[in-house]
Amino acid sequence: MLVVGRVLRSAVAVVAVAAFAGCSSDESPDPDTTPISLNSMRAALLTAADIGPTWQAPAASAEAGQLVSLCGADTEPAQAPGSPEMVSAPLSDEGTKGVQSLTQHALVYPDADQAATALATLLALAADCPPSVERPAKTGDREEPAYTETASTKPLDQENWTGFVTLRNRQYDKAHPATADVAVVALSRSNVVLIDQYAIYRLGTSDASANPQFSADWPKLVATTLKRVD
Repeated sequence: MLVVGRVLRSAVAVVAVAAFAGCSSDESPDPDTTPISLNSMRAALLTAADIGPTWQAPAASAEAGQLVSLCGADTEPAQAPGSPEMVSAPLSDEGTKGVQSLTQHALVYPDADQAATALATLLALAADCPPSVERPAKTGDREEPAYTETASTKPLDQENWTGFVTLRNRQYDKAHPATADVAVVALSRSNVVLIDQYAIYRLGTSDASANPQFSADWPKLVATTLKRVD
């Protein structure tokens, strides 16, 4: 997992890779209905080299059709709605005091109606997430300290893409100080739904503001990907 210095260097890399994304406009342009290909989305997803030298792609990949957990806690990862073509790019940066990860899924549907239906399905799941959950400590193969996790979902419009973001914060028992911040973004344009999950876990602190750059970094990562879509 991440040492603190590597966290800081990676944060700088996140800012650098997103620098060309530019500022979003206050205007509301007409929706772009031009179909987007699977190859275009594959090229748009960020690679480890795009973010920083300490990032890597994991050896193992998720099951086919499996996305990320929208509600966190003990909930299972969501499944891709419908039958889209799908391309994924999971990345992580691990050290001794924390880990940050970026999980990207592009769902490419035959048409915009199916993409809109898929986004609505995911939003319905996110809307049902409880605002706060408490979980007792786990023992055995999946040992984990007790924690409290909060979640909130809000609309999100970025770079002519529309959808939502679910933000989660996890605080572990003070006897085992650690904190986690997670942003799950679901955005749609034309026939595509993009799922981006950025997470940062830090050991040794139980401060709710342990990850001060989190709220700036996840939008920059998303904006950078969107700018790369042809």
